[in-house]
Amino acid sequence: MTSLRSLSLALVSALAIAPAAFAQDGDGDSAAGKRFAVVGSATILQPDSDPLPGSRLDIDGDVAPTISASWYATDNIAVELWGAADKFNHRVKGDGGKIGTVDQQPIALSGQYHFGAPDNVMRPFLGLGYYESNFSDERIGGDGPHVGLETAKGAIATAGVDFNINSRWFARADARYMKGDAKLREAGVGTGEELTMDPWTVGVGIGARF
Repeated sequence: MTSLRSLSLALVSALAIAPAAFAQDGDGDSAAGKRFAVVGSATILQPDSDPLPGSRLDIDGDVAPTISASWYATDNIAVELWGAADKFNHRVKGDGGKIGTVDQQPIALSGQYHFGAPDNVMRPFLGLGYYESNFSDERIGGDGPHVGLETAKGAIATAGVDFNINSRWFARADARYMKGDAKLREAGVGTGEELTMDPWTVGVGIGARF
C-alpha cells in the first residue's frame, strides 16, 4: 500500500500544477491522433443498500483516489484499465449500529466508445468490461470467528463525459456500476451465503492525452 499511496500523492502534485501546463499547451494542436490518456479522480463508491437480504445489514460508502489508463485504437474506441489507488474503507452496520469495517480495492478492464470528434468540447462515452474487487482487513462481528469476503468478480458498466480544456488536458466525470457477489467465509470456511455488493461509483477528475 505504500507504493499506491506514493502514487496517489504524486498524482495530486501533478494535478496541482496542471493549470500552468494548460497555459503552455499550444492552442493550435489537435487531440486527434493521441493514443494514450491517463486520468486521476476522486471517487465515491457506494455498495448495495441491502447486501444480505433478510439480515438488515448495511454497508456505508467511502471516497478514495482512482486512476485510469486508456489506449485508443481509434479516435473513438478505447481500452481502459481503471482501479482504486487506495482502499475504500466501509463501515458495516446492523440493527444495533456499527458491527465492523471492511476494505475493498476494485480494478477493471473495459472497452469504451467515445462519441464525437476528439476536439469537441464535450465528449460522452460508454464502456463495458470485467472487474475484480479484493476485500481485506475484515473486522466484523467482534471477538467471534473471523468473517471474511472472497474477491467479487463480474461485469462493470461505465458512462461518462470528458470536457476538453485543450488538446492535451481534459476534465472527466464518470459513473460506474459493478455487478458481482462476494462469498462469505467464517473462520476460513465458506458459509454458502453471498453479499450482493453491486457497488456504483461516481468520480470527477483531470486527465491528460499523449
